[in-house]
Amino acid sequence: MKNFIFSICIALLLSSCYQTERNCNDFKTGTFEFTYEINGESKTGKSIRADTLSVDYYDNKIDTFTIRWVTECEFIGRKLHPIDYADSKPIQMKIISTTADSYLLEYSLLEDQKTKKRGTVKKIK
Repeated sequence: MKNFIFSICIALLLSSCYQTERNCNDFKTGTFEFTYEINGESKTGKSIRADTLSVDYYDNKIDTFTIRWVTECEFIGRKLHPIDYADSKPIQMKIISTTADSYLLEYSLLEDQKTKKRGTVKKIK
């Protein structure tokens, strides 16, 4: 029994030392590809992001967002030309983890956790 408890303690200690890799600076600017779903259909979109501006191409639409980085791995996007009040709500985006050419993104309307979703974004340039 002591060996079992000791093994559990060691496993917990080792797993608590693991930290997810986040090289967010590598993904602040560039051209990105992402997958999204509309009415159960999976589609691919593209985003070109500079320091403070992002142009998104999806579903035969083009949207431009202003970008404000809150932390190294989190930014707020706001449409530059919203159609209505609902369209003007800012979107909070947080990079959860990174790989060499992609990142896991968690996003939602600002301060509305009910809308939270996750997706993977791949850097293509």
